[in-house]
Amino acid sequence: MMPWLLALLLLAGLPTAQPAPPTCYSRMLSLSREIEGAFQSLQTMEDSEPCVRYLPRLYLDIHNYCVLAKLRGFVASPHCLRLAQVDALKDKVRKLYTIMNSFCRQDLVFLSDDCNALEFPIPVTTALLDHQV
Repeated sequence: MMPWLLALLLLAGLPTAQPAPPTCYSRMLSLSREIEGAFQSLQTMEDSEPCVRYLPRLYLDIHNYCVLAKLRGFVASPHCLRLAQVDALKDKVRKLYTIMNSFCRQDLVFLSDDCNALEFPIPVTTALLDHQV
C-alpha cells in the first residue's frame, strides 16, 4: 500500500502543463478581432461623440496587404484626439502594426492586395442561395 501512496503524492505534486504560447499568427488574429470589436463599440457611442463618425472605417483582414496602410492611416487620423477610448484603440492598432511589420513579418502570408475589400467588406452569410437548394 505504501508504493501507491508514494505514487499518488508524486502525481499530485506535479505541476499542470501550461498551454502553448500564442503564435505570431494567433496573436495578430486575436488582436485584429479585439480592435474590430472596440471600433464597433465606439461606433455605438457616436451620438455622444460626433467625432467618431469621421474616423476611418476599421475592417481588418490580416491576409490583405493593404491592411498595413489601413492601420497607419487610422493611427494618423486627427479625429477624436482627446477621447480616451480612441486613444486606447489607436494604441492597439499601433501594437498590431508593429507586430505585423516587425516581430511577425516572416510569418505573414498576404493572400490579397485588394484595398477596396477593406473599405467595403463582403458580409459573410451562411444562407444558401435559391439556386443552391
